[in-house]
Amino acid sequence: MTPAKRSAVRRLLAAAALCTGAGAGAAPASYVLDPERSFVHFEVVHFGTSTIRGRFGPAQGSVLLDPGARRAEADVRVATASVDTGVRPFDARLRRDDLLASEAHPEAFFVARQARFDGERLAELRGEFTMRGVSQPLTLRALHFACRADAAGEVCGGDFEAELLRSSIGATFGLPFIADRVRLLVQVEGRRR
Repeated sequence: MTPAKRSAVRRLLAAAALCTGAGAGAAPASYVLDPERSFVHFEVVHFGTSTIRGRFGPAQGSVLLDPGARRAEADVRVATASVDTGVRPFDARLRRDDLLASEAHPEAFFVARQARFDGERLAELRGEFTMRGVSQPLTLRALHFACRADAAGEVCGGDFEAELLRSSIGATFGLPFIADRVRLLVQVEGRRR
């Protein structure tokens, strides 16, 4: 076997060991969010016709995962001024005091200390969401969640969804013409520390 093939086999075996370690019985692992792959997207219906979509990010934070104990925790934050719908004048309007209030409240936070697992798969994160200085319970439902290994180590990530009423945080501009219900889609990917 050539040295290149031996090296490739060693990397493959290391990756397999890392993937096995992510399963039941593994010790708790901490992950740091990858800013290139972690964003919070939103959708809200505009005048009953089209859907406005945008995103915040990159998201920053960390996740603690312990599938063996069926435990997970997360601390995620985004800069509210990072809102991007693809229309700069609209983004500037969203940052104003009657919507995101980005100057007074530059960050939004999600802190989860409870989780629900479906077998060994993470199914939900339950915690507290804070935006515009208002905190409320929020559950992120996992649409997809998985772990993998690469040459640099273990990576876990997935897609989560939640809904909130923007009026519950005081973002009331445009009601009822712009819907109260906001769908959140959170994509995160974290690398094990």
